[in-house]
Amino acid sequence: NTGGSSSGAANTPSLIVVLFFALLGGIILNLMPCVFPVLSIKVLSLTSAHLGEHSKHLHGMAYTGGIVISFVAIAALLLVFRGAGEAVGWGFQLQSPVFVSLLAYLLFAAGLSFSGLLEVGARWMNIGQSSTTGTSLRASFMTGVLATVVASPCSAPFMGTALGFALTQTPLISLLVFAVLGVGMALPFVLLSWIPGLLEKLPAPGPWMQSFRQFLAFPLYASAIWLLWVLGRQTSVDQVALVAIGMLLLAFAAWFAGGGATRWKQAVAAVVTVVALSIAITPSDTAGDDSLWEPYSRARLDELRSEGRPVFINLTAAWCITCLANEKIALSSAAFADTLQANNIVYLKGDWTNRNSEITALLKEYGRSGVPLYLYYSANSVSAQVLPQLLTKSIVQKALKAE
Repeated sequence: NTGGSSSGAANTPSLIVVLFFALLGGIILNLMPCVFPVLSIKVLSLTSAHLGEHSKHLHGMAYTGGIVISFVAIAALLLVFRGAGEAVGWGFQLQSPVFVSLLAYLLFAAGLSFSGLLEVGARWMNIGQSSTTGTSLRASFMTGVLATVVASPCSAPFMGTALGFALTQTPLISLLVFAVLGVGMALPFVLLSWIPGLLEKLPAPGPWMQSFRQFLAFPLYASAIWLLWVLGRQTSVDQVALVAIGMLLLAFAAWFAGGGATRWKQAVAAVVTVVALSIAITPSDTAGDDSLWEPYSRARLDELRSEGRPVFINLTAAWCITCLANEKIALSSAAFADTLQANNIVYLKGDWTNRNSEITALLKEYGRSGVPLYLYYSANSVSAQVLPQLLTKSIVQKALKAE
């Protein structure tokens, strides 16, 4: 070996060290704000279920199985994508706005459940509540899956080294590292379910558990808010607003189909939930076509008028619902863009979201105290044509084509 290769080998951690790091990283993942509430409620439900030792062992194994299988599945997807030439790593699924939106929904719904406002998912969170052992074990398994899903935005100390090593090794080694990471994440629950007397050292079940459960909802809400921020960085504030509306619809569906709901109420709640989910999976327009317009200024308007150019002015604001609706309906279509180009019309947009003295002066000039205001200066006109406050495609087309 050359000196360089020896140095490279010396800097590469051994497999045993990497597996130890993966185990530690998995354990620390339990402290993350989106994972800790799930683990805590699972542990508390175990203390109040009054199960025998053998049943506790089975639930520990089922929970571990859900986590490990989920981690291995993520590793397999990573390997497939990397094999196809994609540059992906841990958390690659969060690069999808759809996944981020759905995960925000999931954390928000879990928060509602912890707050006592949503009972859907109780079979996942609790054990010992059903009449058959199989259902309870399935619940423990699915809780493990849920814990893995909500852990996907998180990275713990020691994880970086372990995962970086794993993705440079053979598929078998990579899967092994991810599996050990899952074992580390499941380890606290496994220890509590397998070591006799360890659960008894926890506080006895009582009314405090309900308050603690409600308290744990707040880290979930905080995680959902953080995901909305991520979504805003990926797409636009419009998409964040749509997903927030989806969350509102989920909360309404949970309230409407609350305890004792009739079949028709449950059907309505299901429809509302489908609408909310459709918002999350609808491809987002990451950016508007800013090439169509220029920012409004009085100097630019005077310059264009002196050149005899036709000008269309849109005075708008982000907080103006009518403005946003008009832009969506009448000012964002291909036909509108074609009309601007065909008639050599310059489109000026004045954003009055924040104070702007030039826009305020133009509003006052036309006797308006607020937005929206739509003006069209044709090439030969002395003054502007004022368009209605509620626009349609036909109104805009008729105004811009009239000379």
